Amino acid sequence: MRIGRIVLALGTALLLASCLVPGKFTAALDIRRDRSFTFTYVGEVYLIENEASGPDGEKAEPTPAEAAKAKQEQERREVAEALGKEQGFRSVRHLGGNRFAVDYATSGRLDHAFLFPFNSDAQAVFPWVAVELRKDGTARMKAPGFGDEASAGPPLAGLGGGGTADLRDGTFTMTTDAGIVMHNVEEGVAPGPRKTLVWRVSPSTKTVPTAVIRFDR
Repeated sequence: MRIGRIVLALGTALLLASCLVPGKFTAALDIRRDRSFTFTYVGEVYLIENEASGPDGEKAEPTPAEAAKAKQEQERREVAEALGKEQGFRSVRHLGGNRFAVDYATSGRLDHAFLFPFNSDAQAVFPWVAVELRKDGTARMKAPGFGDEASAGPPLAGLGGGGTADLRDGTFTMTTDAGIVMHNVEEGVAPGPRKTLVWRVSPSTKTVPTAVIRFDR
């Protein structure tokens, strides 16, 4: 199944649950022509929850305030614990409310698709960044979490009706020594030993960072 269809299926399911979205961040992806890669994300992560609904689509009766607060705090601890167990998460700190501080870094070889984040225990099942390998020796990088797809669908609770995109603020940089087949950075490729693409992400960002590169055979 292609990553696009996986994202669509998981995104639909998330309309009924909570999910993770980026806040202020710096992210970078380096892909080499020998298929080695490094990805880093340092910054904020928000846990966004939809309102609970009854079996007929009606809102569930609210719980007492103290019980609800205790339940939320426990859920936040569980999210931090689940993410912290995942390879690559160097630190995960709960900053209060729905906000976490995350320091993530991973390196490897692209002999299979790469998704970030992806952790079912922490409800991180809608990837912000995906690298999909193709049989023709190319790879497509797409970052729906850093573009307008992040705010697709109805606004989630806790955002004042503005949608998940209201929280995004940062830069996503991709570097590579492989050939770049296509990209959607308006400023173009910055020259150098490693070609550089920089996407600036803000609440008004509409462009979903996308690039296709070609590996050495």
